[in-house]
Amino acid sequence: MTATYQKYILHFKQPSGTSRGVLKTKETWFLMLEKDGKRGIGECGLFRGLSIDDVSKYEDILQWTCLNIHLGLKVLLDELYKYPSIQFGLETAFASFQNEDPFKIFPSKFTDGRDAIPINGLIWMGSESFMKQQIKDKIDAGFSCIKMKIGAIDFQTELNLLKSIRKEFSSNDIELRVDANGAFHSSEALEKLKMLSEFNLHSIEQPIKQGQFQEMARLCEDSPLDIALDEELIGVFSEKEKEKLLQTIKPQYIILKPSLVGGFSGSMDWINLSNNQNIGWWITSALESNVGLNAIAQWTYTLKSKLPQGLGTGSLFTNNFDCPLQVKNGTLQHKKNKNWNFNL
Repeated sequence: MTATYQKYILHFKQPSGTSRGVLKTKETWFLMLEKDGKRGIGECGLFRGLSIDDVSKYEDILQWTCLNIHLGLKVLLDELYKYPSIQFGLETAFASFQNEDPFKIFPSKFTDGRDAIPINGLIWMGSESFMKQQIKDKIDAGFSCIKMKIGAIDFQTELNLLKSIRKEFSSNDIELRVDANGAFHSSEALEKLKMLSEFNLHSIEQPIKQGQFQEMARLCEDSPLDIALDEELIGVFSEKEKEKLLQTIKPQYIILKPSLVGGFSGSMDWINLSNNQNIGWWITSALESNVGLNAIAQWTYTLKSKLPQGLGTGSLFTNNFDCPLQVKNGTLQHKKNKNWNFNL
């Protein structure tokens, strides 16, 4: 078996705002396996500024991976535990190689087009009018769960946006999630969570920056609004460290991005520990191309979660790959007779 890699730059259709800044492009890498005319494709979804493996020698590590592909998946995953995006790419590429169709990685009713995955509609930060238009578009598109990025514009404006939604749609009509991406200062976070809780929100993701275990634990205990950990999980490698984090903070939910937490196996470690502690979870993409999104979606379907997942990011880019995935009526679906167009 031979392995090669290639860099690819995804371009956003329009700049997408978070509390960490505005995104215009997204770097990603493809890992390709080949043997006797058969191939496997995986995406190493590096997220600059967020991934723990955002290091200067990243391409060197990819090159080492390809040169040592003969070691096999298990050995490589162990060796590359500090490079979760490469672990994800490897797991996907090997699973892809095992199947006749390299893009049908986990065959199911979802890949056969007979079932769909409920997802949230994502609202990016921007001007009030821009965010209002996004909210209207998502509701018109049939979403029953909306996730709104907050923390970059005036907080009162964000509260007014949530208030306007709740004036028209109750929590029975529309589930609202918010994502602060660590934007709140720990001294003000609880007061802001109390204000947000007035709008019957489902949860808030990462209200304060990661690494503040005791402050986050107090928030999870005192907040009237359920808290979901996201960035907090990045860079936590061993099972002992993961268990300690969950036992210390005691969040209501965790959010798993396979590209950031060690692929499917790394995500399953978190899921098993969370289930043992009655902590809820859902899966989210991390701005991968449709190649990575396709793998995450197929794997997510096998988990049989009833919660809306964060898998609606495929339409964000101008140069994504045509594929069978489509968002329809607030769900992610797999069109049975649609073919892939994967050309680098």
